[in-house]
Amino acid sequence: MIQLSDAQLWLVIVLLGAGTFLIRFSFLGIIGDRPMPRWVLRALRYTPVAVIPGLVAPLVLWPAATDGDPDPARLTAAAVTIAVGAITKNVLAAIIVGAVTLFGMLWLLG
Repeated sequence: MIQLSDAQLWLVIVLLGAGTFLIRFSFLGIIGDRPMPRWVLRALRYTPVAVIPGLVAPLVLWPAATDGDPDPARLTAAAVTIAVGAITKNVLAAIIVGAVTLFGMLWLLG
């Protein structure tokens, strides 16, 4: 692990904060008051579909709780979540049923 002094750490935090602000400002502040082209709006619809699996897949396939080994509880919860989402077309229902399935499987499997 890299050891940083307090000043270096705060410099990194400030620079990352400024970079994040500038990225968001470039999109929201500069063009936020103008209508976006249709192709941009169409592409933005796919953002959650791309981001959520990218966040969840490592937690299902290589969970830290099992030292990176896939386990039946997480795989079952992922399968149930996908099935409920595909059947109901309701994201909130899929998340809730998936969470209940995960906790239930963890309880059953110990």
